[in-house]
Amino acid sequence: MELALLGLGKMGSNMVQRLLGGGHKVVAYDVDPQRAAALAPLGAKPATTLDQAIAELKPPRVVWVMVPSGRITEELISSAAGKLARGDVIVDGGNSNFQDSIRRGKDLEARGIRFLDAGTSGGVWGLKNGYCLMVGGSKEAFALAEPLLKTLAPEEGGLIHVGPVGAGHYVKMVHNGIEYGLMEAYAEGFEILRSSPFPSLDLAGIARAWDHGSVVRSWLLELLADALARDPDLARVKGFVEDSGEGRWTVQAAIDQNVPAPVITLSLLQRIASRQQESFSAKVNAALRNEFGGHAVKKS
Repeated sequence: MELALLGLGKMGSNMVQRLLGGGHKVVAYDVDPQRAAALAPLGAKPATTLDQAIAELKPPRVVWVMVPSGRITEELISSAAGKLARGDVIVDGGNSNFQDSIRRGKDLEARGIRFLDAGTSGGVWGLKNGYCLMVGGSKEAFALAEPLLKTLAPEEGGLIHVGPVGAGHYVKMVHNGIEYGLMEAYAEGFEILRSSPFPSLDLAGIARAWDHGSVVRSWLLELLADALARDPDLARVKGFVEDSGEGRWTVQAAIDQNVPAPVITLSLLQRIASRQQESFSAKVNAALRNEFGGHAVKKS
């Protein structure tokens, strides 16, 4: 199968490589032409303009947008739609607000263009391990893109069609809200360990032990063990934890739906507090974001 992938950042470039490994034809486009050119030796077809990227495809065309949520996504989807025809498919694999996705889906449907909102999880490790994909959209659009989705997902599981347009980004939003709570629990627990009356506890070793047979074992804990093994005091990480929006949207959805979500809400507030004070728990959060997603950390 073939598609154009628009946006070649950490996630997008790795997705291109995984798709190429699955035997698909990938036209790669980014505002920085060097990113597309770097993927050419691996088999991608680099495009220097959006017009060229879409012209390389045969109908029905599939265009995957993988850029930061907000204005950039809005403008790129609008530009791409203006160059597509009835029956073509646009996939938004970024972390867009589900309400924006519902609106975009309606606008595109009126023009005969199909839309999938694909919540995508896996970070910088997705190239090797595959991406968990939570996809919203019509059954017809999902079926058309399914060969691509199956290649991106792990071999067993990790791909689900969750409902109509908007459902994919809604499920991913809640996924990220849960992620906030998990990370905050680890962060607080390891700060308690670090300040314990028992000197020189091996935090990396404890994390490794807990990751074998313990009820709190997880991939996040494995990544934390790696980070602590390299830098036991996280001295090179500033305890400044960003949030990219999904946690706030999850809290707002909980309020709108009259669902109490104190853990997720407080984990979001802790991230905000990290920008005003230094703490070890915030360092753990910042380190984990770097480990699983390649997000930049502020240096101490």
